[in-house]
Amino acid sequence: MTQHPDPPHHETAPPESLESHPARELRSDARDNRERILQVARETFAVQGIDVPMRELARRAGVGPATLYRRFPTKEALVTEAFGEQMATCTSIVEQGLADPDPWHGLTTVIEEVCVMHAVDRGFTAAFVTAFPQAVDFAQERTRALRALGELIRRAKKAGNLRRDFVLDDLIMLIMANSGIRATSRKAAVAASRRFAALQIQSISARPDVAPLPPAVRLPLLAAL
Repeated sequence: MTQHPDPPHHETAPPESLESHPARELRSDARDNRERILQVARETFAVQGIDVPMRELARRAGVGPATLYRRFPTKEALVTEAFGEQMATCTSIVEQGLADPDPWHGLTTVIEEVCVMHAVDRGFTAAFVTAFPQAVDFAQERTRALRALGELIRRAKKAGNLRRDFVLDDLIMLIMANSGIRATSRKAAVAASRRFAALQIQSISARPDVAPLPPAVRLPLLAAL
């Protein structure tokens, strides 16, 4: 009887270590640094606005200024990257409002939801109303949202629900005013924003709504000043 040799064993290569791949380790470190910088920027901008110095952001992120500038060469690059997700969410809210078969309901829902977004994030309002010439993607997303808002306003007027003299600039002014809300907590800021939005919606309605306003919120006077 012929004996067949045992089939050759297929050896499994040992797992690769990070030491044997310094470039991979560097890429991982660079990715971690980038995400940490963005997280710190989002949190800081939300509370303090976008005027926080880059060196301060680097310090809070635990990286050197050179590392921060290597990832984000300009403040514009950092701001627009940090708020890219919020800008996309804002555009989505507006487009959902535009898809509403009732343009007045669509517009009021947009005002309420966008106001809440801006009330809890000072940085996003500043980014939204600031011109960023080099941030093409951010600018295009904002333009898309503004065009949808303009069309929604036109439809609400045509339906006879929105006062005829209301324009897109008024809505931007409303958003900017709403971002000035200062409250003792995020929950209070959201509640105050909803009341503010309800007041504004009643003021722009061609058919004044007699529905009661949401509950008032006690705001700290010194913070408001």
